[in-house]
Amino acid sequence: MNKITPPEKLTIKDYASDQEVRWCPGCGDYSIVRAMQKTLADLQSPPEKTVFISGIGCAARFPYYMATYGFHTIHGRAAAIATGTKLANPELDIWVISGDGDSLSIGGNHLMHVLRRNVDLQYILFNNEIYGLTKGQYSPTSKIGTRSPSTPMGSIDSPLSATLYALGCGAKFVARGIDTKPKHLPEVFKRAHAHKGASFVEIFQNCIVYNDGVYDSFTAKDVAAERQIEVEHNKPLIFGKEKEKGLRMNSDKIELEVVTIGENEATEKDILVHDETNKVLATLLAQMEGPNFPVAIGVLYCNPSNTYEDAVHAQIAAEKKAHPSTNINDLLRSGPTWTVD
Repeated sequence: MNKITPPEKLTIKDYASDQEVRWCPGCGDYSIVRAMQKTLADLQSPPEKTVFISGIGCAARFPYYMATYGFHTIHGRAAAIATGTKLANPELDIWVISGDGDSLSIGGNHLMHVLRRNVDLQYILFNNEIYGLTKGQYSPTSKIGTRSPSTPMGSIDSPLSATLYALGCGAKFVARGIDTKPKHLPEVFKRAHAHKGASFVEIFQNCIVYNDGVYDSFTAKDVAAERQIEVEHNKPLIFGKEKEKGLRMNSDKIELEVVTIGENEATEKDILVHDETNKVLATLLAQMEGPNFPVAIGVLYCNPSNTYEDAVHAQIAAEKKAHPSTNINDLLRSGPTWTVD
């Protein structure tokens, strides 16, 4: 009698490849790849059905370090290649890994279309507000005044918000994470994975060589509790060391405001409850910046809709049913398709 033995549970090590990780010591990418490996282990994702697709940049080395399928593509085109991969084999679980330069400069057009089409994949954007691989030039997310080899006198460009961009493109799932929050990040990844459709996750990631400390104003341990807020669906938008602060809607100006519970007639009943299906609220949360507001992390928006690949394959099936073909030989001899005068 044959005894059926259940497969052994995969661990974090099973999702780590045998390749030497070659990022700069202290780079935030180390924390992110570890969080991803933990995520896949928690999900027990089949390695043979998991694909990591990247463009060009520091973040793009990610596929080498995952014991799954992977494709290191060309600059800015990871979203387009991921779309084709998903259409060719909808059963694949696809993660796109990209940086702020790769995604929002040369790849901005492709990112827009993968989000508006709602292709079922997870798009992870590492945002360090700089070009790291090409030695520290300013990127589309760099703040005004950023000094770099390409802006020696300081950048004069208005920075682009990756999260607001995703919301504007029609993304149905938009979230944020931080490289230094290893317990929070896998939970965000798991939520993104559970979403049916295009999931966009921006990660605030430190570049220790070319832009060190760019997010210290809200990620440093001594200020994190006061300068960031973890949003959760159906939970009040409260933050602070003593959980004494919250977000309230200023109905006169139609904007958020920070209040201290117990002061100026502000009570817990005044604090907004997060609704991740509310795109207006998600947009207001994404707009918040220090020092007057905390930076919002977690799932800002989640409102599932039909996916692109489902619609494409449904259209093909409907056309085949309406016009059943015989064979290629009959099709070629079915008559002229145009007339030349």
